[in-house]
Amino acid sequence: MLDDLTTATWPAAYPQGYAVVDVETTGLARDDRIVSAAVYRLDAQGNVEDHWYTLVNPERDPGPVWIHGLTTDVLEDAPLFGEIAAEFSERLDGRVLVAHNAIFDWSMIAREYARAERTAPTRQRLCTIALSKELALPLPNHKLESLAAHFGVVQQRAHNALDDARVLAEAFRPSLHTAAERGVRLPLLECRPLTEWAAAPATPRIGYQASYRHNSWRPSRKRPPCPYPNPGRYEADKPLKQGMRVAFSGDTSIDRELLEDRAVEAGLHVATSVSRLTSLLVTNDPDAATSKTLKARSFGTPVVDEAAFTQLLRDVAPADG
Repeated sequence: MLDDLTTATWPAAYPQGYAVVDVETTGLARDDRIVSAAVYRLDAQGNVEDHWYTLVNPERDPGPVWIHGLTTDVLEDAPLFGEIAAEFSERLDGRVLVAHNAIFDWSMIAREYARAERTAPTRQRLCTIALSKELALPLPNHKLESLAAHFGVVQQRAHNALDDARVLAEAFRPSLHTAAERGVRLPLLECRPLTEWAAAPATPRIGYQASYRHNSWRPSRKRPPCPYPNPGRYEADKPLKQGMRVAFSGDTSIDRELLEDRAVEAGLHVATSVSRLTSLLVTNDPDAATSKTLKARSFGTPVVDEAAFTQLLRDVAPADG
């Protein structure tokens, strides 16, 4: 039982505290901005200590209002990220950042800190999707609503940062206790701050003056090798499988490195070129005469666009045992 675990029997290697985070954004690309953020601080055993929520003026059009519900009028008088960065840091400091699809939240947060010429005090992150896979939870998919339903947590306002963070905090505690009971090693990943931030001309957005700069960034890191064997080529109407070799070609609406990180966290192998071993090529322009598309054509490599790939990433099948 969860309550049978005591401080004496709790795994000593587990973190001493967590910051469960959710951010809502203007979109998924590298120049998109945070419009709201919430943090639930938890102790070492996942008990809630406090919570915090803020709107953030993105200095641009708010993007998909039909998703997050935050209009230009609502955000006009909200603080800029630089004005809440110190308090955000206080909430994160010394804790493992926990989020559902944590690479996305971390990437958005890291970019906002870089714009504010600050560094987030976060050294490690934990993705609850990765944890649910480690625990082999019987979920139909990896959506937050499915994780919540599994643990009997009621969602009240989906895509509201405060409610999503609450739901995740309530679902994370039993996940954490299950991991502790089984002696599961938590899937912690390093949060490296951005090491490159090159300014380029900004593009004005509807509804706001272009007071921010369009920037590019590249985290400095070397990905670990994929631990799963290559199961072969992707087959249409079937899920991706861990170990598949995926290559990308051409422009993507979501930042390329974010897409690659999502693929790696799902257990896929990100290939830098196309060969006979490539399982899938992801491109929004399959007719382009790039070296990757030409090779894919010659090898008969399956090709899907970015939208189809992001859908496939939601439910990647486990590697063959």
